[in-house]
Amino acid sequence: MPGRGGAEQPQAADAAADRSPVLTDDVAAKALDLLGDPSVREVHLTSRPESASTARRLSLSVVRLWGLPQLADTVELLVSELVGNAVRHTGARTFGLRMHRRRGWVRVEVRDPSRSLPCLMPVRPMDTSGRGLFLVDKLADRWGVDLQARGKTTWFELRVVDR
Repeated sequence: MPGRGGAEQPQAADAAADRSPVLTDDVAAKALDLLGDPSVREVHLTSRPESASTARRLSLSVVRLWGLPQLADTVELLVSELVGNAVRHTGARTFGLRMHRRRGWVRVEVRDPSRSLPCLMPVRPMDTSGRGLFLVDKLADRWGVDLQARGKTTWFELRVVDR
C-alpha cells in the first residue's frame, strides 16, 4: 500500500527539516505526516538519487520519535547506503522504506522489485565506490536480504539497550 504523499511533497519536508540542524519533534512529526510513517506502513518513494534525502529524513524522524537519538547517525548513513543501492542497481521506478522496533532491536528495510542480490565486495583503501554494503556490514549488528516472489528486502538491525 503506498504511503501518503506525492512526488512534490518530499521537497517540502526536506526544506522544513533543512532549516534546523536539529530535527525537532514538530519537524519529525510533520515529515511523517506529509510522507507517511515507515514505522506504521511501508512508504513508497520514487527511485531517484534525491529520494535518499527523503528516506534519511523519514528514518531520522522515526528514530527521534522513538527516543533513540544515539542511533541517528548510524541509521542515517545505513539508510543512505541501502537506498543508494536500490536506486543505482535495480532499475526500479520505486522502492519502499519500512522500520520496525521490538524489544532490544531496531530494523530498517528497503524493498525493491529486483531479485538481484546485493554483493558484499572487498574494499581497498583507495576505492571510491562499492563501500555501501561494507559499511552496512561493519556498522549494523545484523543485516541481510529476504527474497520475495517479486523483489527483495534488504535490511539491517541495530541493537537497542532498553531501559
